[in-house]
Amino acid sequence: MSTTPGRVFLSRLVGLAVFDPAGDQVGKLRDVVIAVRSARQRPRVLGVVVEVLGRRRVFLPITRVTSVDAGQVITTGLLNVRRFEQRRTETLVFGELLDRTVTLPDGTTGTVYDVAMEQDARRDWYVGQLAVREAGKRFGRRGASHVVEWDEVSGLSSEEPGQGATHLLATMDDMRPVDVANALRELTPKRRTEIAAELTDERLADILEEMPEKLQVEILGVLHPERAADVLGKMDADDAADLMGELPAATANHLLGLMDEDDAEDVRRLMTYEDRTAGGMMTPEPIVLPPDATIAEALARVRAPELHPALASTVYVCRPPLETPTGRFLGVVHFQQLLREPPSTLVGAVVDNDIEWPRAESSLEEVSSLLAAYNMVALPVVDDAAHLLGVVTIDDVLDHLLPEGWRESETHGLASRAVPRG
Repeated sequence: MSTTPGRVFLSRLVGLAVFDPAGDQVGKLRDVVIAVRSARQRPRVLGVVVEVLGRRRVFLPITRVTSVDAGQVITTGLLNVRRFEQRRTETLVFGELLDRTVTLPDGTTGTVYDVAMEQDARRDWYVGQLAVREAGKRFGRRGASHVVEWDEVSGLSSEEPGQGATHLLATMDDMRPVDVANALRELTPKRRTEIAAELTDERLADILEEMPEKLQVEILGVLHPERAADVLGKMDADDAADLMGELPAATANHLLGLMDEDDAEDVRRLMTYEDRTAGGMMTPEPIVLPPDATIAEALARVRAPELHPALASTVYVCRPPLETPTGRFLGVVHFQQLLREPPSTLVGAVVDNDIEWPRAESSLEEVSSLLAAYNMVALPVVDDAAHLLGVVTIDDVLDHLLPEGWRESETHGLASRAVPRG
């Protein structure tokens, strides 16, 4: 393998693109797999975990890695497309070693924040050194950092209680919530709990929305009830309502009582609708404007960075009140229409309202048919008195159309030649 320098600190590898010899990207590096034999023997590097098409994680033996250089990883092009499953004798560097509390030779304790691998004369790769930071001093000062040999510290051959997640989370800063959710799915329940404890409420809410229901319930169940309520309040109301439906009724009611009153009201309302109906899938917080708002105001609302693309695709024009359920619904203005009109034009002058919009009781099939027929990515949901109740977006429809448990399923049909795992 060609590398620069010869000793590689592994935190610089996470997220790097992995290319085959022809220059085609085959995935991204997500972790490094090592075999921890004892506290005295340096662990051997077995390979890397690569995330390929469909967010599947596969194992790439280190012998198939030909170069780690210039911000990329080059392979021989041979990938085993079977999903990576960690063996009992294997340890994940980012998932399990980072943030481990260890004891230094002088008896002080510290936290592992990076790990270095190096090649021996036989061209085998081993973990030789650890970057360790001592516990913080008084007055907020950071503790001293040390680079030590593997056999100079204790606490690595067995899992330490209370392992943190600060440095592991640093490797995930640039990952999308769905990719972090996929990474957490591969970890042990204990490690997921430790990571959840250090995530901000907003980040955890975004990640929970991308997780299978059983893992959502698992993580929510280990949070303090007040924090669980705060996280639920940061989730999209429709996702929070779906998650509440998976909890025991007493637990759900307790959490609703701890939530912000407005957030809880939205979730309670959504929980009254049947699953696989427009009401059960809709979000109650679309972009709603009065008819005398200008195109410039509408574009300013669409630009909000926290909006999902599907929600930002359409503005909904209603009479006051503008919170759902609104006053009389007048119609929609699509994003492209906003771009075509002068900024001073009133949105009420350019609304479209010539479609029979779905009701809360409309079925999944009816909603998906309307989205397909009119080439839309979001639909208003109205009642018989023409009040806007919420909006169904295409991602929520797909979530219900895909097979149950699709977030945990494999993506089949990846074109690649398989090699045996060594």
